[in-house]
Amino acid sequence: MPPPLDIEALFAVIDRKDTARFARFLAPDCFFRFGNGTPVTGREAIAEAVAGFFGAVGDLSHRLIDWWPVEAGLVCHGMVRYTRLDGSALEAPFSNVLYLSDSGLIRQYLIFTDNSALFAA
Repeated sequence: MPPPLDIEALFAVIDRKDTARFARFLAPDCFFRFGNGTPVTGREAIAEAVAGFFGAVGDLSHRLIDWWPVEAGLVCHGMVRYTRLDGSALEAPFSNVLYLSDSGLIRQYLIFTDNSALFAA
């Protein structure tokens, strides 16, 4: 079983939109999929994709409701609040499945949420 992941620290980094620190949680060959978006592989490519998303929203904040360690990693769920660049907001539920490497880095990061209204016209 991999070492535990500090999930609260991970989401604190995400909510600060700190791409460089976020990338430190990822294994070099990590696989990342956000909702029904195009999957991305590799720490640098994921950091670039996440930085692009961070730049497209004014702010974001996650409220973790619960999380469970599982043999391969961690599962969590909660609510996320996105603030758009125009100041309006969207709140949505999310669930994440995080598979961890033997070193405790995330090797698969799967986000399940419907944020389609975030950028809807």
